[in-house]
Amino acid sequence: MAENPFFAPSSLPYQLPPFAEIREEHYLPAFERGMAEQLAEVDAIASNPEPPTFENTIAALERSGRVLGRAATAFFTVAASNSTDGVMEIEKRISPELSKHSDAIRLNRALWARIKQVATDDPEEAWLLEKYRDDFVRAGADLTEPEQARLRELNEELSRLSTEFRQILLRASTESALVVDDAKELDGLDEAAVAALRQDDGRYALPLLNFTNQPALAQLTDREVRRRLYALSVERAPRNFEVAARMARLRAERAALLGFPNHAAYSVADQTAKTVEAVEEMLGQLVGPAVRNARREAEALAEQAGFAIEPWDWSYYAEKVRKARYDFDAEAVRPYFELERVYRDGVFHAATRLYGVTFADRPDLRGYHEDVTVFEVSDADGTPLGLFALDPYARANKRGGAWMNNLVDQSFLFDELPVVMNNLNVTKPASGPTLLTYDEVTTAFHEFGHALHGLFSRVRYPRVSGTNVPRDFVEYPSQVNEMWVTWPEILANYARHYETGEPMPQELVDKLTAAEQFNQGFKTVEYLAATLLDWAWHKLAPGEDPGDPEAFEAAALEAAGIAFAPVPPRYRTNYFAHIFAGGYSAGYYSYIWSEVLDAESVEWFKENGGLTRENGDHFRRELLSRGGSVDPLAAFRAFRGGEPRIEPLLARRGLA
Repeated sequence: MAENPFFAPSSLPYQLPPFAEIREEHYLPAFERGMAEQLAEVDAIASNPEPPTFENTIAALERSGRVLGRAATAFFTVAASNSTDGVMEIEKRISPELSKHSDAIRLNRALWARIKQVATDDPEEAWLLEKYRDDFVRAGADLTEPEQARLRELNEELSRLSTEFRQILLRASTESALVVDDAKELDGLDEAAVAALRQDDGRYALPLLNFTNQPALAQLTDREVRRRLYALSVERAPRNFEVAARMARLRAERAALLGFPNHAAYSVADQTAKTVEAVEEMLGQLVGPAVRNARREAEALAEQAGFAIEPWDWSYYAEKVRKARYDFDAEAVRPYFELERVYRDGVFHAATRLYGVTFADRPDLRGYHEDVTVFEVSDADGTPLGLFALDPYARANKRGGAWMNNLVDQSFLFDELPVVMNNLNVTKPASGPTLLTYDEVTTAFHEFGHALHGLFSRVRYPRVSGTNVPRDFVEYPSQVNEMWVTWPEILANYARHYETGEPMPQELVDKLTAAEQFNQGFKTVEYLAATLLDWAWHKLAPGEDPGDPEAFEAAALEAAGIAFAPVPPRYRTNYFAHIFAGGYSAGYYSYIWSEVLDAESVEWFKENGGLTRENGDHFRRELLSRGGSVDPLAAFRAFRGGEPRIEPLLARRGLA
């Protein structure tokens, strides 16, 4: 297939994948050729008669697999954001093959012997060499032949199960939608939202987003409809309970093969936390205060409602209490948060003020769907930085949540600039403007923080480019970027009424900021419950049978002291895609771990004058530009000037 677009580098600016040319039949040939080519390249490195050097071994590995990299990047971008039955079939077929391919490289004994002999005095090379050595050891390079054979079987099966979990969940998001015959049952939703839910048969379908508490629970006035929506949310994808339990058992077995007592210990060993004990110490400081706060909040909601609060009541009555306590209605701010203005006059404007970067529309560049828009990003002096692509809308064939991914990694090795992408899951209106909730605005700033981490990368090697940092560090820069959501100069620039252009009244701004700590008990408990559920699944000992998965889930929450019926986990096992279909197994703690660093950094910005180019340049130079090319906590210390403390986080969440 000479015309296969993956067989040569993209001719588009910044090597943006040529999505307009890519057809489903291109993927498998590109994967097959890409894997074969990389294995040949690896064999040539392993059998090189020259003495091992950094250049002929590690740098050579960095240069390998270009066709495979292009195919995999485009394919998994589409599989997550614009999937089809054909793409899902390819994913089922190729995921185990990619797992075998990875094992073929990292379990190559001749290659491993060569890597162990490499030496270098260059600090960046030494750091990357250490990463490679750690990768190979953690992949089983030092195991015996029989142990490696079993490891290959485990990896292949886990890859297959992860794909199965993800695809079951994708279908369930549509199949489990709340369907009603009469629009009156959706009372509380605004007219535009209801119109967007209308189906061809005249009924209305409210699809599920990928977490427990659906946003509509805060608005629907009919308690029975809320109960039905909640039940659909927590009971979706029941087959995934068994898939998840099977994955947890296999991960425990794999951890034992690699010399760890459980998967949590294996997972955290190469993170900034390093040990299970460090994670548990941090979580232990949060559980008690969080549950106490949530119980106080539940009492206030019950007083408002006149009855004991159930999970499907919490969001609805929280809005009523928020309105009564702060005279603040969350719906009142939506007319001031129009999507395009939020990005151009908020997200982009903050980046321009802080870092000097500018954004230009590139309507000539296309994504994989008509909803994708592309922007060219330039530095303060006009130097090109890369491309930013945005896909804001929810679709039935798009996975839930919000995320950033790289379409091209920055590296000096290939002289390539970054192409980064943000995905959100905002409901697309049937007509008219897209008005965001305050949480959706925060998500936009958060994900763009990841994008900046990718765009500002200035490293030599792709392996440590941009967001290729430990998982419990990657959320830190994105969380810092959330601070600009309500920064007065930024908020005043983008929070304008979509019809009149009038700025958000100061009275409403004051109510918004005053209400920010409201409901923090709920938010912290639902997050910690999911975190401790993840931890419980991945502290299973090798050979330990968890029994009935739902009973295991309930017992785990009870044992952790986080079980509080009105506040369920943000994710239950059956739709916990982060840990069973993503890269966060035994790593969901990363968000709160990173928030410790984030809260410290926000304090630093405030102490040093806030939104200034000097501050932005310091953060960019010492941290964002370094990617994973240095010890991440050393980069934090270089920026902050000291060690992280937990006190700013406790104060932020009202847990002090």
